Amino acid sequence: MGHSLGLGWFILLIAVMNTEAQKRPPLNITAQCLGNVMRVDVGPLGGNLLKITAVMNNTAIPLTPSLASQCGISVKIDLLGNALIYASLQNCFAHNVDDKEFTTALHLRLHGNQMLEDEVYQVVKTCRYTPWAFREIVCDHNYMEVSVKRAAADDYGLPAYSKQQGSPEFAYTRQAAEKHPIDAGYRITTVVFFTPEERIMKATEAHQRGYGVGNTPTRVILRTSRSALATYTQTVAGVPMKVFKTSTIFEKQWLTARVDAVAACPVLDGHSVSFTPTMITWRLPQHIDPLMSSGRVQLLEVYLGINGQRLDPTQMPAKLSADDSYIIVQIPVGADGGYFKSHIQGNRYLLSYTIEPMLELLWTEDGEDTRYKVLFPITTPLLSLNLQVFDNTVPKQRVFKVVLGHFAPDVALMNITFPSEVLTIAQCHARGFNVREQVSPNSSLKVFTLEVPFTDPAVLQSRGMGFIVYSLHLTFGLLVLNEFAPFSHTAYLEATLEDRVPPSVSGGCDYQNFYVLVKHGTSDFNFQAMVGKRLLTPGLAQQYGYTENGTHFNLVVPFAAPDVEFEAITPTSIRTRIDVILKDPDTNVPITDFSMACNFFSPLTECFPNGTITTLAVKLESVPSLNPSELTLHDPTCGPVYSDDRYAYFVFTANSCGTTRKFLPNAMLYENDISVPHDLETKSPSDSEEAEFALKVSCYYDLNTTHAVSFHTRPRRSEPYAENAKGQLQVAMRLSLDDSFSEFYRLEDSPIMNYLQQPLYFEVELMSATNQVSLELENCWATLDEDKMSQPRWDLIINGCPHTDPHHVVFHPVWTDARVQHPSHFKRFEVQMFAFAENEEDLSLQVFVHCDVVICDTRNPLGGICNGQCSDPENRKGKRHISEEPSSKSFVTFGPVIMS
Repeated sequence: MGHSLGLGWFILLIAVMNTEAQKRPPLNITAQCLGNVMRVDVGPLGGNLLKITAVMNNTAIPLTPSLASQCGISVKIDLLGNALIYASLQNCFAHNVDDKEFTTALHLRLHGNQMLEDEVYQVVKTCRYTPWAFREIVCDHNYMEVSVKRAAADDYGLPAYSKQQGSPEFAYTRQAAEKHPIDAGYRITTVVFFTPEERIMKATEAHQRGYGVGNTPTRVILRTSRSALATYTQTVAGVPMKVFKTSTIFEKQWLTARVDAVAACPVLDGHSVSFTPTMITWRLPQHIDPLMSSGRVQLLEVYLGINGQRLDPTQMPAKLSADDSYIIVQIPVGADGGYFKSHIQGNRYLLSYTIEPMLELLWTEDGEDTRYKVLFPITTPLLSLNLQVFDNTVPKQRVFKVVLGHFAPDVALMNITFPSEVLTIAQCHARGFNVREQVSPNSSLKVFTLEVPFTDPAVLQSRGMGFIVYSLHLTFGLLVLNEFAPFSHTAYLEATLEDRVPPSVSGGCDYQNFYVLVKHGTSDFNFQAMVGKRLLTPGLAQQYGYTENGTHFNLVVPFAAPDVEFEAITPTSIRTRIDVILKDPDTNVPITDFSMACNFFSPLTECFPNGTITTLAVKLESVPSLNPSELTLHDPTCGPVYSDDRYAYFVFTANSCGTTRKFLPNAMLYENDISVPHDLETKSPSDSEEAEFALKVSCYYDLNTTHAVSFHTRPRRSEPYAENAKGQLQVAMRLSLDDSFSEFYRLEDSPIMNYLQQPLYFEVELMSATNQVSLELENCWATLDEDKMSQPRWDLIINGCPHTDPHHVVFHPVWTDARVQHPSHFKRFEVQMFAFAENEEDLSLQVFVHCDVVICDTRNPLGGICNGQCSDPENRKGKRHISEEPSSKSFVTFGPVIMS
């Protein structure tokens, strides 16, 4: 946006400061045709470098600063990291079709962070431009360009058209050029530069010295940098202008033609541009003497633009006017399309504003038209902007709210200094301060906002007669990013509030009640009291023994009241808690939050001499979804005789409901448990995990105490018996990556490729079984097909023993670890890959491994396989007699495995 950085000597590199350079942002690139100029918008660069390469005839040419000015290309960048590339349609690298269609190809390479790969973008844009004026002039910040329609020579090799007195730069007219064009047989041999003295150069020397000299099918193009020796300064109506005047000599055998051309571009100084704190005024002479030779000039069109693009008059931020001598452009400081930049002088904050307006003129003189385009970057002098602190604090909200600004976008807030500490912005957020950055609608300026609650230790307090003064001393630590220039700004905030005493709650408890004391505080506080989850209404207050004396009131709440929460229970006591909240009735915001918990003696279980046991189960706060009516004793059929939403009351005898007994030295202990049946626990609708409810019920009876009891006997109706049942046992076979058996191939990794020199490590596991069973391998073999009965077949384990050599099978021991809880549920063995090779030439086999396994009862192994693996590791023939059938059989398969 109208601001050029210093360009490197060899490669054009562009970069801007970005505090988040570790992460490369997405790069947006757009190209558009703006009359006789093409513009490419690139950004944001995100702190990375941009290397520009022009592409011509499939050849990439790195763009240097001198080559850019010689070929009609300029690059500008703003503080937000956006680059603007301007290219004349007639630039050196454009593919020209009959002076009507121009295609320019650029490669943009983005690089910077060595951890990230360079990104390369290609820009190819074709622009059509047909309304060529007889003469076209472009003034950019780094080059001047003029192109004119070519004229012809006469038959005698002399200049085709004589110079007019007083206007030596015109040696031809439009009519003559259209009647006698210079054809393709002419070539440029010599260029005469006027400085204003004549300096004659061969065309090749002019190119070597950085001047652009060329011709297209119908036009002659000359281009130079503004600082070249062939330019000179001429004052026009008090405005200094850089002038570039040439004569280009064409030769064809004995014929000679000459084309005169001149360009004049304004120079930024106090005569052309003036400033006020709020306005920029640019004056361009209406009659530019080096370009006009007579008074017969008619101005046809005037256009104003920003950054090379014409502005819509209805949305124009600048004002365009004219008087007898000048075309006047007035631009408000801060208008869209420009940007501010920060400067620090002795901790004083200053700003400059940069914008690039464009003026495009079309005039005619003696039948010859000229299109004149000026891209004119303007930067204001340093503006003294007094930083302001806006105190937006509302004392009743008890939060300091401050706004600091205004700043250019290149300023960052680094830290804030309080009276006793310095906090970074991250630490401010962690402390509960609200620190934000707010940008103006057109992103030209920004402010920083800070919110600090009165309750923070950084806020100082002092009390007076009926009021409190809150004060906050701040020093903002700031940094101008591009120059790494630190500066600071100090602020002092103060707020006064009436000295108000909020209501408070205190209390205590005895063996059966909570005693609550509520103090009203100062009279300006209006509040409502909540006991537990209920509002303290007059009816509820009466239930809790409400008493009032003008400054406070008292409540007496029983420990088992409905508004009390049960926290924990023990055999001899219960811990309950009462919550009292005082809140503002208008905002519903709590003023005071009070909780008190006490242990109350309350035996929940009673043991009667006749063996009857009663117990009371209460619903704890930790299990809010518990339904007390669903609680049962150890025998699920024994439920409560009474229950509500808070209690469950059980009555049972010592020989019922699953009660167990235990003989102690001097007593008999009877125990039972109260819990939720397992089938109901799985049906809980809550997705969150809650503490399980479990209550142990215990009764002790003294063995030395004699009690008379009576009983009657009756014969047993039936003998006890056990019923057969069926179930499922799951066996899994997996392949380990190595002999540690800690990592395994996944099912989706199949088929698995191994070399002949590598062994395979198999593990077989009995899943979800009790510790009273063990897993044994009976037979293991391999096939080429998933069908375990297919042929050929390689036996690996027979009757629990490894098969004969050379098919080596090695068993691995299993030890208890984090994954193995029951080693008896696992078997591990190793097989060499060459065990499956039919011959040495065919090594691309896919094999499946199968095993028959036996599940044994460790308490009664029955013999055979269940007696364990081979006791003799050398007994590889497996000739063992199996005397009895094992407990259970199963079959597993693993595969395929590819040998290579």
